[in-house]
Amino acid sequence: MRAAVLRSIDSGLKIEELNDPKPKDNEVLIRVNAVGLCHTDLHVLRGHIPFPLPAVLGHEVSGIVESVGNGVDNVQRGDRVVGPFILPCGKCRLCIRGNEDLCENFYNYNRLKGVYYDGTSRLTAKDGSAVYMYSMAAHAEYSVIPATSVFKVPDTMNLDDASILGCAIMTAYGACRNASLKPAEQVAVYGIGGVGSNVVQIASKVFNTDVIAIDIRDEKLEYAKSLGAKHVINSKKEDPVKAIMDITDGRGVDASIEVIGMKDTISAAIRSVRSGGRAVLVGLSSKGNEAGFEINFLVRKGVHIIGSYGGKPRIDMPEIIALASKGVIDVANVISERFKLEEVNEAFEKLEKGGIKGRAVIKVMQ
Repeated sequence: MRAAVLRSIDSGLKIEELNDPKPKDNEVLIRVNAVGLCHTDLHVLRGHIPFPLPAVLGHEVSGIVESVGNGVDNVQRGDRVVGPFILPCGKCRLCIRGNEDLCENFYNYNRLKGVYYDGTSRLTAKDGSAVYMYSMAAHAEYSVIPATSVFKVPDTMNLDDASILGCAIMTAYGACRNASLKPAEQVAVYGIGGVGSNVVQIASKVFNTDVIAIDIRDEKLEYAKSLGAKHVINSKKEDPVKAIMDITDGRGVDASIEVIGMKDTISAAIRSVRSGGRAVLVGLSSKGNEAGFEINFLVRKGVHIIGSYGGKPRIDMPEIIALASKGVIDVANVISERFKLEEVNEAFEKLEKGGIKGRAVIKVMQ
């Protein structure tokens, strides 16, 4: 099969022929249809987040089930499916407690070692050597995914569009849920990219809040308005914290959600909230990066800082798919560009320069 393989940070992604993967027990093999383009993959691609090489990236996917391993009963050959980036083992103490977004085995095996929970990758080069997997390694014609992270989508849903349900939308949905949003609350969203744009629409349309969108590009802010933002702030032209205080009559927002992973925006997100408010941090950064806050502000105002990593696949994905199929979550409108697998480097370069509004997808199945 063809796959975009990262063998070194300096050389970038190259299309190679790998051996066709096969599912093991409790796993599903899909023919990949489309894959969302995410900044997290970009962090790995540029070496900001260490990961074993050679590797195949791509962690939100749609496709058609090709075959299933023993023990799989939730999908069958021919089903149209999506796969979210978190692959819960279902057995660790956190999965058992319902915190599968924090699955220990997912982090220790997949995120640190690029393998599945038997300690091996499902990908091999033509010489038989291992190729490591970032999540399900979906920048390829075929992908093996644990059955715990494969979900059917209705025939009425466009399969290209559905590819972004598993990260851009699940991460946004998880952030809104972790923020404990309530109707009529005011919410500030820092960064209107692939995840941030979905935070805007989910916070406004699903959780019925008033959204303030913050970005440095006017075109992205206009886009945020179309997704439900009530106010927009260009943080390159004005101080976002002061602007938020003006909008909220000096109180601050009930919750702020930061999806960029930068020191300045994290600080601003924390300073934007009211007494007792919540600052939810979603954006990943380079390994070792730290952000700070004013101690007295945090203590005296009782501000809660909440880390939010994706969502809970087996809990959130059925609800997300239902909301998207009903049109409550607009999937098509947040996809602004589509690339071929051979154009993957061009796509990441455009993403890195901030040139993609909303989410882009890599179309694999032709």
